[in-house]
Amino acid sequence: MMALTHGKLLAYLNDTLSIGDADSEIELFSSGLLDSVSMVNLLAFIEEATGTAIRGEDVTLENFDTPARILRFAEAIV
Repeated sequence: MMALTHGKLLAYLNDTLSIGDADSEIELFSSGLLDSVSMVNLLAFIEEATGTAIRGEDVTLENFDTPARILRFAEAIV
C-alpha cells in the first residue's frame, strides 16, 4: 500500500488520464474532463493507493470532483 499524495494523484491525472495541467481545484467531472470509464480507473487507483475499498454511496461530486476533494476523502477513509 502506498499513501495517496497530492503529487501522485496529479501525476496519475496528468499522465494516465491525460488531463493535462491538472491542479488541486480543477473540476474533473462537472467540467466533462473525465467520463465514467475514467472514473472507474481513478477509483481503482485510489483504492490501490489507500488500501481501502470505496463504497458506491461515497462516489459523489462532493468527494471526487476535484483533486483536493479526492485527497480529503482519501485521508478520511484510511
